[in-house]
Amino acid sequence: MAADMVESGIKVCVLGLRGLPDVMGGVEMHCEQLFPLMKERRPNDTFIIIGRKAYLASRSSEYCGLKIITLPHAGGKYFEAISNTAYGVAYAWVMLRSDLLHLHGIGPSLMAPVAKALGMKVIVTYHSKNYEHDKWNRVAKLILRIGELLAVVFADRIIAVSRSLARDLKTRFRWAADKIHFIPNGANHIVVDQVEPEIDETVLQKYGLERGNYIVSVGRLVPEKGFHDLLAAFCRSSFPGKLVIAGDADHRGRYSQRLLEKADHRVVFTGFVSKDLVRVLLAKSSLFVLPSYNEGLPIAALEAIAIGAPVLLSDIEANLDLGLAPGNYFKVGDVDQLRSKISQDHEHYRLSHSERSSLLSQYDWRAVCIETDKLYSTVERG
Repeated sequence: MAADMVESGIKVCVLGLRGLPDVMGGVEMHCEQLFPLMKERRPNDTFIIIGRKAYLASRSSEYCGLKIITLPHAGGKYFEAISNTAYGVAYAWVMLRSDLLHLHGIGPSLMAPVAKALGMKVIVTYHSKNYEHDKWNRVAKLILRIGELLAVVFADRIIAVSRSLARDLKTRFRWAADKIHFIPNGANHIVVDQVEPEIDETVLQKYGLERGNYIVSVGRLVPEKGFHDLLAAFCRSSFPGKLVIAGDADHRGRYSQRLLEKADHRVVFTGFVSKDLVRVLLAKSSLFVLPSYNEGLPIAALEAIAIGAPVLLSDIEANLDLGLAPGNYFKVGDVDQLRSKISQDHEHYRLSHSERSSLLSQYDWRAVCIETDKLYSTVERG
């Protein structure tokens, strides 16, 4: 890209997320934290976030210097993301004359070759191996694998959000190893603002909770999050308090419906909640549990650690990447071990102040921004 273009600023179009701000999802949280910092660091650049009509009320808006454009998409979980991305690529080329397309996820990366053919630079942030998610059928999983391959072949740079994911990609695609970079998610956003004490009490009262007498988990109601294991373990445990699951399903199906049917006086499903409410639920909990079968780099776990909650995670590779003590993990899918662990004193799972500080120093959004900015600069010079 020419030097004068770099000096005058470029147009960056961000695709693959549902929208922002305050839209449910790890990708959405990642973008909501990262791109305002990128705009602050690159004031001459224009950042346009393409969101999906089902999740955003306004046709266009602005957030922290970012332009938010809402575009249509097909209905249903199989076509929502790719149809919105296809609209987005066309919009980025025809209406915006974008210089750089930043795609989030391997599904939207199916459009990477189209973007390259139209003359745009492409960066892909690889958040997780979506083809390992149980919610997809065989055809969808195959298409997602094709999206992964197209990302590796056509993207100018690939950002992997976990060390294990970056390592795996470099092992499987050795010829593309030089353009695969590990840049993690951040965690410090959860402690930037303090919630007023009266808000704390209002939240607890709303859900009938007592401080320090409930277990909490956060995430979308999809099979790969493992909430069915947590529910089974909780119901068999000797823990006397409640279980709170904060999150909802993008598309209600049999799995989420079966989960919601288990709600009773001891099991609370909050639906989607704001960052402030998540902060309170984590801070006042007895234990945070993440029973996932698949993650990229778990923002929910990082938030829980940052806020100081005791944490218990499944032993999948992405969670092990956090480097917690062995006692903070349980074998994924092992309901009996999870039951045993949540029946014990939860203080065993709380990180010390020094452990927490050491860990969180590795997951700072400003550091994430600096590394992403460096990657943008290499693409511009290319």
